[in-house]
Amino acid sequence: MKIALIGIIAGMISGLFSSGGGLILVPVFTYLLKLEEKEARATSLFCMVFMVIVTAIVYQQNNFIHWSLGIKCAIGGIVGGFIGGKLLNKLPDKYLQIAFIVFLLYAGINNLLR
Repeated sequence: MKIALIGIIAGMISGLFSSGGGLILVPVFTYLLKLEEKEARATSLFCMVFMVIVTAIVYQQNNFIHWSLGIKCAIGGIVGGFIGGKLLNKLPDKYLQIAFIVFLLYAGINNLLR
């Protein structure tokens, strides 16, 4: 039940902000569920696939998707996802944690300054 509740919260954040599932899932998986850093990231991505599909269906029903832009970006995302997945195997967990924190700080400050 606890894990389903975590999924609900991550899904709501993903649906509301069009991202963020991983921002919730990775820390929860590492600190509360005690997964290794790389396992947490991989499991988070697996969970997000389903959240993203459902959210995209809802967004499409409201005609919010710009298809040509989305397809072009998705192609780049496939390449980037492949590269990122390969890098995940090579980088120590400490560097992943630091990069994640820097990214969160950047995103937070960027949103505050808008």
